[in-house]
Amino acid sequence: MTVTLRPAVADDLMPVGALHQRSRVAAYSSFLPPAALADPTPEAMGDYWVQRWTWERDEHLMTVAERDGRLVGFSYLGPDDAGDPATGLLNAIHLDPAERGRGTGRALMMDALDAMLARGWRRGVLWVLERNLTARHFYERGGWQATGERREERIGRAPTAQLRYARQLPGC
Repeated sequence: MTVTLRPAVADDLMPVGALHQRSRVAAYSSFLPPAALADPTPEAMGDYWVQRWTWERDEHLMTVAERDGRLVGFSYLGPDDAGDPATGLLNAIHLDPAERGRGTGRALMMDALDAMLARGWRRGVLWVLERNLTARHFYERGGWQATGERREERIGRAPTAQLRYARQLPGC
């Protein structure tokens, strides 16, 4: 019952969307209202990933995690959204809710750090919801530190504060 990681292919994108939606609901339901998490539907989230993949696949990398042939998580990374050529952005790590605490998130994070280093980046950054304490602790245990930068975005109609985290890549 080991987890395997591999680069995503087009056939993964609709299942990734459904997993992404399940992950969001499980992770955010303690601090966001149900109406904010009702949309997008799993199908709409899959369509979102199909569209995003179409435009970004040349400079971004999605890695999927499988356990016994079943999709249980994914990561997504690409260039820094602030334009720093020495920095990569970890856009997402999402897990099936039943997969939490089994080491899959850590495996995806370590794989993402290695992939960033292989792309020549020396530093990684990410954005995490301020109220998502579980994710914040996960990243902090992985060597990430809050930078003090903050932004506000919406999930559904709910405004959400996000914090920027950064870390040097292994060996840099």
